[in-house]
Amino acid sequence: QVQLVESGGGVVQPGGSLRLSCAASRNIFASYAMGWYRQAPGKQRELVAIISPDGTNYVDSVKGRFTISRPNATTVYLQMNNLKPEDTAVYYCHAFMPSAIWGQGTQVTVSS
Repeated sequence: QVQLVESGGGVVQPGGSLRLSCAASRNIFASYAMGWYRQAPGKQRELVAIISPDGTNYVDSVKGRFTISRPNATTVYLQMNNLKPEDTAVYYCHAFMPSAIWGQGTQVTVSS
């Protein structure tokens, strides 16, 4: 069974940058989309970015600031630039496979 582990979160000031990493325990075939979700305190989990053979898509609130990439079959990045306080959340990696695999999450806190 594939496992996903997120890393790269932390505390940054508004306008700062972070790169989140998602490491898969085994190769994930490229035909399966990979994505990043986030869940802020008191809010529902929100899809923020997806990468698939069709390309990439982002929620409007992060367009122009976040970039999802997949350099190989076991790694997915989320480059986060110009971070805002409203980006504060736990960020989760997700594999859009029949088994719908999730990581454990990494905390991102944007605060002045």
